[in-house]
Amino acid sequence: MNTVTGPALAIARPSVGLGAAMMAVLKRDLRVSFRQSQDLLNPLLFFVMVVSLFPLGVSPEVAFLRQAGAGILWVAALLATLLALDHLYRHDFEDGTLEQLMLQPQPLFLLVLAKTLAHWLVTGLPLVLLAPVLGVMVHLDGNSIGILCLTLLIGTPVLSLVGSIGAALTLGLRSGGVLLSLLIIPLYIPVLIFGTGTVMAATDGAPVGAYLALMGAFLALALTLAPFASAAALKISLSSS
Repeated sequence: MNTVTGPALAIARPSVGLGAAMMAVLKRDLRVSFRQSQDLLNPLLFFVMVVSLFPLGVSPEVAFLRQAGAGILWVAALLATLLALDHLYRHDFEDGTLEQLMLQPQPLFLLVLAKTLAHWLVTGLPLVLLAPVLGVMVHLDGNSIGILCLTLLIGTPVLSLVGSIGAALTLGLRSGGVLLSLLIIPLYIPVLIFGTGTVMAATDGAPVGAYLALMGAFLALALTLAPFASAAALKISLSSS
């Protein structure tokens, strides 16, 4: 088993509290992500390219883009998040850090939650911050762009949490990226439907409170269940590798 350096060593001390352990995992994952800049930039470049090329391949008409803009941005965000999921646990699996995390006295599901939060901070949050610029590109009005950013702010953590389950299940498989897409995309469909539906309702002047409440329920359900499922999947994957 490889030795682990940096913040992960602090987790091994029994005296370290749960909050400190989660913060150590979060800081380490953020530091590793910023060192591997290609993994950080690829989802953002993919997001921009998909939204930019869609009008060229389908139709540049303003009315069409305004109608389909929310769907374009949400599909692009979903695929960009999926692109980065394969690296959520793979680097830690290869250098032995993941095995060290499983041996810690702190609950594994909370350490997994910290890793998922780090993944969202470097993948999902930049997509949310970039969405207003691309929303202007597809001719969304100011109110629709605001609702779009709000739905992405609620929905992208759900994508990361649900995706962490698939990333844990496919860990160590030779064609894990393809299998990950097949497993996770069907689970993303409800978030995609309500995310685009919220923005379209706002564009039509309809109330969006019910849509946002459902998306909040998705987030609460994912926060409650996904870390447990991801931790169990990691144990299965590591025991069979």
